[in-house]
Amino acid sequence: MTFPHDRIGIIGMGLMGSAVMKRTGAACGWDLDATRCVKATAANEVFDRCEVVFLCLPNSGVVRDVLTNATLKPGLILIDTTTGEPTEMAALGAELSAKGIHYLDATISGSSAQLANGDVLIMAGGDAAVFERCRDLFAKLSRDAVHTGPCGSGAKMKLVTNLVLGLNRAALAEGLVLAEELQVDGKQALDVLRRSMAYSRIMDTKGEKMLARDFTPQAKLSQHLKDVRLMLAASSIPLPLSETHRALLEKAEALGFGDADNSAVILGITSRSGTCQVPGSETGLGKSLSLEAKP
Repeated sequence: MTFPHDRIGIIGMGLMGSAVMKRTGAACGWDLDATRCVKATAANEVFDRCEVVFLCLPNSGVVRDVLTNATLKPGLILIDTTTGEPTEMAALGAELSAKGIHYLDATISGSSAQLANGDVLIMAGGDAAVFERCRDLFAKLSRDAVHTGPCGSGAKMKLVTNLVLGLNRAALAEGLVLAEELQVDGKQALDVLRRSMAYSRIMDTKGEKMLARDFTPQAKLSQHLKDVRLMLAASSIPLPLSETHRALLEKAEALGFGDADNSAVILGITSRSGTCQVPGSETGLGKSLSLEAKP
C-alpha cells in the first residue's frame, strides 16, 4: 500500500528522524527541540494530519511520554524505530491495539548515514497484515525488511543484531590500537583486515573514522551504551563480552564522547591524554574535547 507523502509524519527529528524524512518525503515532523520541527509546532499536529507516523525517539520512556499526551485516532499506524525494552514495547502495542491503533516496533539495523542511503534492514514486530500494508513504505527506507513476529520481537531482534554489531566495532577498535602499538601503518592494517577472514562490514563504515579520530556522529555512542545495558538487563545468563564492551563505552562516555559517533569506543581502549578535534567545531557544530578521564 502506498501512503501519500502528505499523510506521513515523524515524531523525533534527530539523526534517524531526519533520515526517515529524506527517504519518505514525510510532510511534517515534530521534535522536543523546537528548532528541529518541520511544519508542525506540536506532536498532535502530526498525529492529526497523518495516516502513518514514525516514532524516532531515544528510548521507550520518551515514546510512552509522547503518546500519553497525544490524541491518537483509530486506524493510525505508528512505526516505532526506537531501540527500546522489548516487554515495554509489547505492552505498548497491546494498549494501542485496544484503542484501534496499529503499532509496529520497526527497529533498524544500520546507522543514520546508512538509512539516508537506504542501506539498512528493518526488523518489525506487530500484526503481519499491518506490516504488509507498510511494505512499500519500508522499501523506500531499506534494502530489506523482515517481519519478526508480535510486538516486541523487533526490539528483541535489534538487541541481538546490535550485540554482534557493537562487538565487531569494539574488536576493530582494539585491532587498530594493537596495530598502532606494534607500529604497523593503520591504513595498511585496515586494508589487510578488509582482505582477510577477519572482515566485517563495520570496517567499511567505521575503520577510516577510527584512524582519523573523526567522531562526527552517524550514531551516538551513548545510544549504543543504552542498547548494551538493555541487552544485559534482558539476559538471564552472563554476557561477558558485552560486559567488557559496556565498560569501554562507559569510559569513552566519561571522556566526554557520549554524543560523538560510536566509533569513539576506541577511546575506551586508548584512554590517552590530549585533545581530539571533533569535525564541525570551527562552525560551532562540534567541539574540542579533552581526553583526560573525568574523576
